[in-house]
Amino acid sequence: MRLLERIFDLAIIGGGVNGCGIARDAVGRGNTVFLCEMNDLASGTSSWSTKLVHGGLRYLEYYEFRLVREALIEREILWGIAPHIIRPLRFVLPHHAGLRPAWLLRLGLFLYDHIGGRHLLPATRSVDLGRDEVGRPLIPNRYSRAFEYSDCFVDDARLVVLNARDAADKGAEIRTRTRATEIRQADGVWTVSMVNTLTGARSQVQARALVNAGGPWVEDVLGRGAGVNAKAKVRLVQGSHIVVKKLYDHDRAYMFQNADGRIIFVIPYQDDFTLIGATDRDYDGDPAKVKATPEEIQYLCAAASEYLAKPVTSEDVVWTYSGVRPLYDDGASEAKAATRDYVFELDTPGGSPLLSIYGGKITTYRRLAEEALERLSPYLRSAKAREGWTGKWPLPGGDMDVSDIDGLIAELQRGYPFLGHAHARRLARAYGTRAIKLLGDAKSAADLGQAFGATLTEREVRYLMANEWAVTAEDIVWRRSKLGLRLSADEVAALDDWIRTNAVLQSPLLEAGGRS
Repeated sequence: MRLLERIFDLAIIGGGVNGCGIARDAVGRGNTVFLCEMNDLASGTSSWSTKLVHGGLRYLEYYEFRLVREALIEREILWGIAPHIIRPLRFVLPHHAGLRPAWLLRLGLFLYDHIGGRHLLPATRSVDLGRDEVGRPLIPNRYSRAFEYSDCFVDDARLVVLNARDAADKGAEIRTRTRATEIRQADGVWTVSMVNTLTGARSQVQARALVNAGGPWVEDVLGRGAGVNAKAKVRLVQGSHIVVKKLYDHDRAYMFQNADGRIIFVIPYQDDFTLIGATDRDYDGDPAKVKATPEEIQYLCAAASEYLAKPVTSEDVVWTYSGVRPLYDDGASEAKAATRDYVFELDTPGGSPLLSIYGGKITTYRRLAEEALERLSPYLRSAKAREGWTGKWPLPGGDMDVSDIDGLIAELQRGYPFLGHAHARRLARAYGTRAIKLLGDAKSAADLGQAFGATLTEREVRYLMANEWAVTAEDIVWRRSKLGLRLSADEVAALDDWIRTNAVLQSPLLEAGGRS
C-alpha cells in the first residue's frame, strides 16, 4: 500500500459540489488539500439537480428567510464568476385560483426582489396571460394572470468540475475513482485508506483535518472507523426529472403550483428540449440505484398538463434522471417541508477535527465552503488568509463580463471559421474562454480529429480526459456535456470503444493530482 509522503492540511471525502467547493476555497487560502471521490466528479446528487441557481421562492412558506436571503445574494455572485455556465432565466408563475392567493404571491415576490441584494437581474413584473406570448402555451381561459421573476440556470455538473479544476490549478490533489475504505486518527493526524476502483490499487493519505462531504453517503463514511457517534441524521429525499422535446418557442421558464402544495419547474433545456421537475419523496435504499419511477413520471406529466394546452404524456419523455438529496433530518413530516439549509457536525476525537456536512444546495455551495473553513479555522494554518476570495475570482473559463457570452461566440467563429454557430455556442457555454485552449492551433475541422457526432470531436474528448478527469463516455456525454440527448446508443458505444483503444483508461489526472 502506497502512502503519500506529506501530511496535508485538509483531506476531503466526496467530489460533489460541496467537497469541490471546499477544496477550491481551502487551497486558495494557502492550505495543502487532498480530495478523493469514489466515482466521477458530480456523479451523485450534484449532477441531478433542477439546474437552478435560485433563492428558493417556496422556502419562504417555511420561514427559511436566512437561507433564501443567502441564496439570493449568491445568485449574482456565482453568475459573476461563471457567466459561461450560469445565465439569467425568467420564470412565469401563473396564478391558480384555489391555491395560493395572488396577494401572497405578490408578497413573496416582493421579498424575493428586495431581501437578497439584487443588482443586475430584472425585477418581478405582472403578466396578462391573455396578451403576453408566455400565455400561449397554457390552457386558454384557465389562467388569466401571472408574475414573471428572475433566477438563474446553471450547468450543475460543470460547476463541480470547474471548482475541482481551479482547486487543482492551485495545487490541490484531486483523485477520482478512489474510494475511502477506512478513516482512522492517531497522534493528531487522520489516515485515510483508499482503493482505486478501476485498478484495485490501494493507498493512504494523512491530513490534520478531515471533511466528510459524502452527500447521501455521509453516515456511511462515518461508519468506516471514524470513532465518532454522529448526533445529526441525514434524510434522503428523491428528486426526479423528465426531459421532453421542446414544448414552446419562447425563452421563459414556468413555475407551476400543484394542488398537493408542491411546485414543479418547466424549463427550456439544451435548445431543443424542455426539462420538467422535480418530485419530492422520501427515499429508502441505495442512493446509487435511484431512478425515476413510473409513478413519478406520471406525476410530473400530470402536473405539467394541468397548465399546458398540449398535455405531456409518458410517451413524450426522451430522458429521465433522479438524484437523492442528503437533507438534514429536522423531523419535518413531509419531504417537501424538510429544510434545504446545511448543517455541520464537528467532532474532534483525539483532538483531530472531522467536519461532516448534512444538506445544502447548489446555490449556496460557495457560502457553505466559507463557513466550513470558518469552523475548521482553529485547526488550519491558513484558514483566514484570502477569506471571501472565491466570490471574486472567476472559475476556469469565466474571466469575462456576464453579458459577453455572445462576444465570445463571435470570437471563436472569427478565430476558427470552420466552426458552425451551434458548435461555437456549445463550446463557449461549456468552456468559456478556455474553449480557445481546447481548440488550440486547429486550422480546419479535420484538425479536431475524429467526429463522434453532435459536434463532439476527438480534440474535445482528449481535452476532457487530460484536464477534467473524464474517463468514460458516460462522463463525457452526461456530465461534462448533455450530448447524450443527441447521440445514439451506437455513437456512445463507439466513443467508449475509441477511449479504450486510443487513450489510457487510467487518466493521468487520477495519479498526477489533477495538475495540467
